[in-house]
Amino acid sequence: MQTDDPSRTPNNPDVVVIGAGSAGIAAARRLLAAGLSVAVLEARPRIGGRAVTKRLKGHPVDLGAHWLHAGPINPLVRLGRERGEPLRRAPVDGHLFVRGRKGSRADRAALDRAFAMADRAMTQEAKRREDQPAAKVLPPMGPSGRRVIEVHGLVSGRPLDEVSLHDFPSMEYSDNLFITGGLGAYLARLAGNLPVRLGTAVRAIDWSGDGVRVETDAGTLQAKAAIVTAPMAVLQQDAIRFAPALPPGISEAIHGFTQGVYEHVVLHWPGSPFRGADRLASLIGGHREPPGLLTRIDGTPFHFFELDQPAAARLDSRDRDAPARFARAVLAEHFGHRAIRDLSVSLATGWRHDPWSRASWAVVPPGFYAVRDTLKAPVGDRIWFAGEALSRAQWGTAGGAWEEGERAAGEVVTTLTAPR
Repeated sequence: MQTDDPSRTPNNPDVVVIGAGSAGIAAARRLLAAGLSVAVLEARPRIGGRAVTKRLKGHPVDLGAHWLHAGPINPLVRLGRERGEPLRRAPVDGHLFVRGRKGSRADRAALDRAFAMADRAMTQEAKRREDQPAAKVLPPMGPSGRRVIEVHGLVSGRPLDEVSLHDFPSMEYSDNLFITGGLGAYLARLAGNLPVRLGTAVRAIDWSGDGVRVETDAGTLQAKAAIVTAPMAVLQQDAIRFAPALPPGISEAIHGFTQGVYEHVVLHWPGSPFRGADRLASLIGGHREPPGLLTRIDGTPFHFFELDQPAAARLDSRDRDAPARFARAVLAEHFGHRAIRDLSVSLATGWRHDPWSRASWAVVPPGFYAVRDTLKAPVGDRIWFAGEALSRAQWGTAGGAWEEGERAAGEVVTTLTAPR
């Protein structure tokens, strides 16, 4: 029951869930299954949070989360298989082009060797007690090292010198899948019949008395508990006021994260040189190399030209068409202007500027790796936090957010149903 009509959701539910992204959807489903009454409050006019699917030229295209990482431990994969959803395994054989030509077997071997060296070094050094920047432990990797550093910086959300080594995504991010029709559309199906109030921003949570009073733009709700799934970058701006203030440890943990940036420039390129669906492409040997390029998504002419944090920051000082010009310029450099004659840019995402996101995900800087676990502690047995930022093994993903939504909801169920 996704609705803008407040009368369709209880004013005095057992639990208020703040945010209707992956974590909020998971939490609401778990609470309802336990027999508790729920009101899900979503500031946006839609559900899904940072996972949304839009139809472009008749094709469903994800504008946010797209990958289902870590298939063996991803709850959205397990649930998708139970539901018979159209999952497909992500190919492991990507494209490699060197100065616009297909790379040789030796080129590929050199790149694979560099990735293996980096992963081995970071995995080994992460076993040490002392935290440090992930970049600090990288060994010399030869000419392919630049590519390795750019790719790992992209998937981390920040350059590796700004990422905790203890928090670096490693083997957990293997065995990936996609879902036909889009991950955002899949989450929307999972939210069917949930009691969601759209366009309802939460401004304050008062936990000074029994339960919580949740103040919104549309009025105040009283509940026994609240699950807050708003992104860390939004909470850092005090978009939700807490009275009394959150305990110092919780507040410090919230402010310990930094903004992760991973943006799509969505290309429609029927004549691209890439063959096969859903394959990653590495373009090397040019003055500029895109850190990420996902080709022929779901077998369509759509491609994701990815922007990492440094590239996005450079474009922020320019006009709104700068990401499109940048993508075209880089691809022309590698393949020539004739090759991109039929390339058009459908749009460029801007999660780092979205008022209800402010980031693609939350990144832990060196020395702050404990903040994810700190935030799992309830506040006064009335306020729980959930979302991708709290997931140790699946941070930055819809699966990690779902996992944490279920965890928080399970703890709420135990607390509210325990004999008194």
